Amino acid sequence: METELCAVAPDDWMVRAIGDVCERVTSGGTPSRRDPTYYERGTWPWVKTQELQDKWIDETEEHITERAIAESSAKVLPANTVLVAMYGATVGQLGLLRRPMTCNQACCALVVDQSAADFRFVFYQLLHARSQLKSLATGAAQQNLSGVVIRSLRFPYPTVPEQRAIAHILGTLDDKIELNRRMSETLEQMARALFKAWFVDFEPVRAKMDGRWRRGESLPGLPAHLYDLFPDRLVNSELGEIPEGWEVKAITELAEIVGGSTPRTDRPEYWEGGKHHWVTPKDLSSLSVPVLLDTERKITDAGLAQISSGLLQKGTVLLSSRAPIGYLAIAEVPVAINQGFIAMKPRAGVSNLFLLRWANAAHEEIMSQANGSTFLEISKSSFRHISVVAPPMTIMNAFDQVSRRLYLKVVEQERESRTLAALRDALLPKLVSGELRVKDAEQFLKERGL
Repeated sequence: METELCAVAPDDWMVRAIGDVCERVTSGGTPSRRDPTYYERGTWPWVKTQELQDKWIDETEEHITERAIAESSAKVLPANTVLVAMYGATVGQLGLLRRPMTCNQACCALVVDQSAADFRFVFYQLLHARSQLKSLATGAAQQNLSGVVIRSLRFPYPTVPEQRAIAHILGTLDDKIELNRRMSETLEQMARALFKAWFVDFEPVRAKMDGRWRRGESLPGLPAHLYDLFPDRLVNSELGEIPEGWEVKAITELAEIVGGSTPRTDRPEYWEGGKHHWVTPKDLSSLSVPVLLDTERKITDAGLAQISSGLLQKGTVLLSSRAPIGYLAIAEVPVAINQGFIAMKPRAGVSNLFLLRWANAAHEEIMSQANGSTFLEISKSSFRHISVVAPPMTIMNAFDQVSRRLYLKVVEQERESRTLAALRDALLPKLVSGELRVKDAEQFLKERGL
């Protein structure tokens, strides 16, 4: 039995089943964990369903060996294979293989016949039909979407050249979003490395001590004009050696620490028509960079009145304090928070970027203060007493000036990516259904400078 997941399509489009446009519809396998030779020094990327995030897959967490492929149900899949998650919470999630890879048995692999369909067009059809796709999953304990069902799915297809043109339009937007993500992650790595060099390894101080940094000279990450800000010796402290003139302070001396709560969900007046951003750790879980621009839910003025910490201003540093501990972001909009957060409101003169990078670098110390039988949680009272090696304000300001440029570029790219994603989401259903034709979509994007 075939399942049709399409609306009315143009007369010149043909409705076909997934199985009819694929060379193979198959799945992978999991080599036995009892045999370490299946995994040790493996060279074949091995995809798991949690790695399907509706985009290209360039690399995987685990790899398997040639022997694993030869002796298990895992098989090599060609580049441009479309993967669909079949089990559990990830049902319906998608991925595209950038190069030949393998996958586990929870992934359905669609090896598209390029003479019959464009693989990216198939990907976008499945993406558009996600909610319907998930509704076809069965099972009480765990949702299960079978390969037979996936093979039977029917979609409308224009000619292959038009499929490629549609996929190119949508793919160009996705590629720009991905490029922004990579650039932002690179900038984030630079900022974290800068913090580590200055405030964990004390590299500027050590460079002066060793004679590697002299007045009037620059070093990587250390412009010449910063030379006089740093001391040239380390002194003992309760946290070990720290730069002379720096202090060990409790984090509460650098930031006001507050928590949040959840207005009663059975009171519609707290939620319906809400205009205030209300954050849960879930809002941070999908962020690739620590910038919060929006939230899944909003609360009303009445709902906000139920949260003692009120509306936290833009620039507040958010740290998830349980299940799990460690999601981090700077709120780029005013927010209210639920009980799963510790919020750091910078005190006068303190850089929120310093607080953000400190919380990232101090993750193990923060975790060591957590407790709980059901799940680990760090309380606000425990958090407030965590020690920080605090530099003079002149050095903190210098760090803020250098890292702020990187951070603002990340924010700019995140905002652009949100705009591009909204545009893609608006075009996707119209293009894959034929409601909007390619020439009109191209003109639409041209008018917007894309």
